Amino acid sequence: MNSFLISSTKKSSGKTVISIGLLAAMKKLDKKVSVFKKGPDYIDPLWLSLASNKPCYNLDFFTMSKREIKNLYSAESSHSQISLVEANKGLFDGLSLTGKDSNAELAKLLNLDVVLVIDCEGMTRGIAPLLKGYREFDKKIKYHGVVLNKVNGSRHESKLVQAVENFSDIRVLGSIWKSANLEIHEQHLGLEPTFSSKNSKTKVREISQIISQSVDIKSFNTPMKKNKISAKNTVSISKDYSDLTIGIAYDSAFGFYYKDDINKFLELGVKIKFFNTIKDKKVPKVDALFIGGGFPELHLEKLSKNKALKKDIKEFIMNRNLVYAECGGLMYLSDSITYNDKKYKMIGVIKGDIAFEKNAVGRGYVNVSSTSNHPWFDKSKKISCHEFHHSRIKLSSKRNKFAFKVDRGYGINGKYDGIIVENLLATYSHIRDTKQSRWITKFLDNIRKNINETKTNI
Repeated sequence: MNSFLISSTKKSSGKTVISIGLLAAMKKLDKKVSVFKKGPDYIDPLWLSLASNKPCYNLDFFTMSKREIKNLYSAESSHSQISLVEANKGLFDGLSLTGKDSNAELAKLLNLDVVLVIDCEGMTRGIAPLLKGYREFDKKIKYHGVVLNKVNGSRHESKLVQAVENFSDIRVLGSIWKSANLEIHEQHLGLEPTFSSKNSKTKVREISQIISQSVDIKSFNTPMKKNKISAKNTVSISKDYSDLTIGIAYDSAFGFYYKDDINKFLELGVKIKFFNTIKDKKVPKVDALFIGGGFPELHLEKLSKNKALKKDIKEFIMNRNLVYAECGGLMYLSDSITYNDKKYKMIGVIKGDIAFEKNAVGRGYVNVSSTSNHPWFDKSKKISCHEFHHSRIKLSSKRNKFAFKVDRGYGINGKYDGIIVENLLATYSHIRDTKQSRWITKFLDNIRKNINETKTNI
């Protein structure tokens, strides 16, 4: 298997667009590809999945152990001819000064060859010392080559290529000229997700055509070393939850879920019914709901007008059925959302109003500790997760029950996250089912407990 890390010197250098183009080109060549994204990102994996027609999995040092990263990577790439991992930020960037959580560390952990994407705008001969510095900074990194991006024509390209070839031993894999067709529409939280974009497939085709013509695709398919990561699955799935059915919101407003979390539900025997918060009029017949993140603020008129479903979800919660909601789901369950100076009525279970700030209210990695109110975890359970929201909720009451104390991050008010109403738990934090937070089985056990208690009380 040929395995690559698509990285760069900094964020917004074109890694995602180039990864999309490479994957789409490989799909045309009928190659068996596995796809991964470093970090907690939801949006980039959606684009990578669309381009490759394969599920994309997150690899994240903050929420996963090294063993878990190797296990997931090994399991999902074992039958692939090519494995591609898109980095986040720059090659040597991370939280730790030592680089133990950097993209470079991931490359070494998984034996990946690095493709360095360089934003060449305003740069010519200066690319040479940059590459030499990267080569010297960590000599254990193996480079497949460099892709020159945002090149301003043939003259600019010639100067860059000459500088690389004369002063560096890293080969040039391709040169991508500036093009409006390579741009994906951005929103306040980054790239527009595929589930909100009507022309995402067209955009992938446009990107693929340019990248195929600009990058040496054959170099990714040339037989290289055998990369078989030695890993063992340490998670044993022994419980059977085939008696449970959960409803998951998935549409143009909600679509942020970890692929391996959805897989875990299915592996445990849980039946999943996806429902559409814009089109459906009733909650599907399920035992609990999971409403993840998304961009409800971009669909407020349609969400607000679907009064039948809003009423049905509210009744579902007030009848003490279990519901778990994250970020966009929390917003949807509030009294109202004000966006662009216009107020829209939402479900109204959480007594509070949502407003948007120009800058992010909560952004990045989060550490929380469960309180005694948490319905699934014991008190003081520490969890690493992430948040990314420009919205803020103003709660109507000062007397609220919270599931988490925020040790790092913002959450709902800078001190707490995870508001509890009846059997609803709604957070701004996105939690992933890994060794440090096995939330899925806890959630399912709580659903089953709730069903049994309801039967007893009848």
